[in-house]
Amino acid sequence: MKDLSVVIPVFNEELNIGPLYQRLKATMEKLDLSYEFIFVNDGSSDKSLELVKMLAFTDKNVKYIDFSRNFGHQIAVTAGLDKTTGDAVVIIDADMQDPPELIEQLYHEYRNGNDVVYARRRHRQGETALKKFTAGFFYRILSKITTVSIPVDTGDFRIISHKVVKALRNMPEHNKFLRGQISWIGFKQTFVEYDRNERAAGKTGYTYRKMIRFALDGITSFSNFPLKFASIMGFIVSGISFILILFALYKRLINGDTVKGWTSTVIIVLFIGGIQLISLGIMGEYLSRINDSVKNRPLYIVRDSNIEESTS
Repeated sequence: MKDLSVVIPVFNEELNIGPLYQRLKATMEKLDLSYEFIFVNDGSSDKSLELVKMLAFTDKNVKYIDFSRNFGHQIAVTAGLDKTTGDAVVIIDADMQDPPELIEQLYHEYRNGNDVVYARRRHRQGETALKKFTAGFFYRILSKITTVSIPVDTGDFRIISHKVVKALRNMPEHNKFLRGQISWIGFKQTFVEYDRNERAAGKTGYTYRKMIRFALDGITSFSNFPLKFASIMGFIVSGISFILILFALYKRLINGDTVKGWTSTVIIVLFIGGIQLISLGIMGEYLSRINDSVKNRPLYIVRDSNIEESTS
């Protein structure tokens, strides 16, 4: 069993793999620990896998998992966690926005008795104002509508104990939101602050479309607020409609005239129809996740790996 496992999801990071490996190895040697690096190739179309295999050929501490296709960042991390053998596990992306040297501080806090030590960002360099705003808005909204205390201004960069890893292996949901799951598990948790660098090279694989999907996974996995919101809006619209019905009946039966106004009628119909469609969409998001779970398909399919099955 290793002292420390490092899980590294990889998607088109050929320019960063070599420098990341060197910095990670220097950090491990400084800590004087037995270690393993688990690179998870999430369907890369560049030379990322070839570079990782070359590292594995020259360094027995380098392991790799090659997916049959792109399954997503959270699934890639999950696959790495499934194969770790370390007493503690570090999760870090391959783009080097998160400095590998910070692992020394994370490990120090872990040795002080913390099962989870996450890295909290003070500043985020190289990101647009829109991305910073949307990320900050999402995490603050999520913290308000969930019963689980999910720390803001954090990503997946953290160290977790083997107890936490074992708990995560027993949480097989398909729409993964690992930072929320780790918060839900509990145990003693703390943080280390740092300044996040801009991407060292290459382009990010996290498009706005993927960010929206990731946000939906986080909200639907840890909050029923959207369903409650749909119910509340249904009651509000029903109440307004009931008042309008009484008003129309009063005008017709008491005053003897009809309520005129084609525009107001159309507005009311469109308003009610919009609320119904929003409510159906919210329920559909939850139902789609139930559908994914009952299919009982594997989270990922491995094409190639140098990790023996006995270590999983």
